[in-house]
Amino acid sequence: MEKIKNILFDLDGTIIEPQEGIINSILFALNKMDIREENHQELKSFIGPPLIDSFATRYHLNTEKAKKAVNYYRQYFSKRGMYQTTLYPDITKVLGRLKDENYNLFIATSKPTIYAKKILINFKIFDLFKEVTGSNLDNTRRDKTEIIGFILKTYGLDPNGTLMIGDRKFDIIGAKNNALMSIGAVYGHGSLEELQAEKVDFLANNCEELYTIISNKKEQNPVDGCES
Repeated sequence: MEKIKNILFDLDGTIIEPQEGIINSILFALNKMDIREENHQELKSFIGPPLIDSFATRYHLNTEKAKKAVNYYRQYFSKRGMYQTTLYPDITKVLGRLKDENYNLFIATSKPTIYAKKILINFKIFDLFKEVTGSNLDNTRRDKTEIIGFILKTYGLDPNGTLMIGDRKFDIIGAKNNALMSIGAVYGHGSLEELQAEKVDFLANNCEELYTIISNKKEQNPVDGCES
């Protein structure tokens, strides 16, 4: 990837493992809304897409009630949930290498910008990124296509020199809609089938493979060259 100068990273499922904090925050919100959830494991589907959309779809909520659920979610998440996360193995080392090699690193997440920044600061990796861009607290700018487009426009980035890395189909769709190459983080919360269905350009089974693909330190073929 000789032409790549700018790398956009999704946050949840790509840099951090957020499952515990997100599920606990959802359960808190559901309790406040007097909604019962029998299958807690299925709440992993909330990791990746915009939160308000997930609440509305899964629990058949209108816009007003979905917003209310999001507000309850944030009551827990802002105090506890955002800290119930871990970094993926080797991701700090990989980010440091890329930064040292003069790549411009960005965060492109559907999580509200204010929370994304606090999480990165907590893990002491905030300074590795040129900018952190997420959704707004009023639930606008939550679509990944829009978020990526905002970053490209704001910083004048050439799509041909920019790469998107994420674990869900929304990341790959957002990349393609903005004419970017993409790497699917198979170690995250999107399945191999989900990523392949969107014709992701490359697949990485772990964080070290992300670095390998970007730096071309070994022969790497698109998609089929990276076994699951």
